[in-house]
Amino acid sequence: MIADTASIVRATAPAELHDHNLVPFSVVPGVLYEKRPAKTPDGQTVSGLFNAWITLDNPKQFNSYTTEMVKGVILAFREASNARDVVAVVFTGSGDKAFCTGGNTKEYAEYYAGNPQEYRQYMRLFNDMVSAILGCDKPVICRVNGMRIGGGQEIGMAADFSIAQDLARFGQAGPKHGSAPIGGATDFLPLMVGSEQAMISGSLCEPWSAHKAYRLGLLTDIVPALKVDGHFVANPTIITDRYLDEWGRIVHGEPRTGAELDAGKALLKQGEVDLSRLDAKVEEICAKIVLTFPDCFTKTIQELRKPKLAAWNANKENSRDWLGLNMMTEARSGFRAFNEGPKDNREIDFVALRQALAKGTPWSPDLIESLIPGQGS
Repeated sequence: MIADTASIVRATAPAELHDHNLVPFSVVPGVLYEKRPAKTPDGQTVSGLFNAWITLDNPKQFNSYTTEMVKGVILAFREASNARDVVAVVFTGSGDKAFCTGGNTKEYAEYYAGNPQEYRQYMRLFNDMVSAILGCDKPVICRVNGMRIGGGQEIGMAADFSIAQDLARFGQAGPKHGSAPIGGATDFLPLMVGSEQAMISGSLCEPWSAHKAYRLGLLTDIVPALKVDGHFVANPTIITDRYLDEWGRIVHGEPRTGAELDAGKALLKQGEVDLSRLDAKVEEICAKIVLTFPDCFTKTIQELRKPKLAAWNANKENSRDWLGLNMMTEARSGFRAFNEGPKDNREIDFVALRQALAKGTPWSPDLIESLIPGQGS
């Protein structure tokens, strides 16, 4: 008689397995770690196998990550990478508003602004977080439950797969708020969507809908999340029909305008957000991974990650240095403006800054104060 799988494992496994983690794993406030039972494509639970869910849990600040949360993400990915019983990692955020909007601007403004040496050390942690995702021995699925903006977009692009609910928005924010998207976006975007679209996203900070991000190749798949009268409907504020405009351009994924936009917003208010289809699609990917050779799958994703890794490793250190120094000038003013400005005006006076620099005005505390919304002359 052939022994069952559990008996084989008991008979052949070492009496005591080595722990390959650097430090004992502990949960950090703001980062959740949970192992959920793995399933096969027919929905059957697999005994003894799990998917690790790593969740950014700071919904009041759109799941922006603090310094301690960055440490928690690094530790969580190392734990999942080493866990023998983990098949895949699901990286997501709490709630339905945001996956992550990047670094915590309150912490940036109140601690790191004006402290380049401290921010440089922080960026070492950020670099390690991105590297932990890119180097994870398990496939990483970004479950995009809401906005993926700024540094959130960067850590999301480091994942192997991205599944999004179609109300989510994607984009960078650096040049609008005092930074440059060199925490991964300038490395990953050209590889994923091409140089011209990367230029638009990275420099002009114009957000993309989930439909446009999917069309451009940034996402594995998208699913509806808005439920109206018990039925799922596609994002009503976005053009979801595939057609060409009068210039022959694809308009699928672009925002609606005028009366159509107003009607879409009204429909949004009538409905409710339901992420059950997002969870089902994520589970579908995880289940497909179960039915593969684990080492062959890992080797495949390691090879497919190489273009991202090559670009990332070539630039991450000099980017870290520049971001640290930038905390004395543009970042110092931009993050303070976002943190201290009124809700409807969180950007500096860009025209006044450019006029001042054109006259040779040096960066000084007075110049910075003059740029903050509501504080200038």
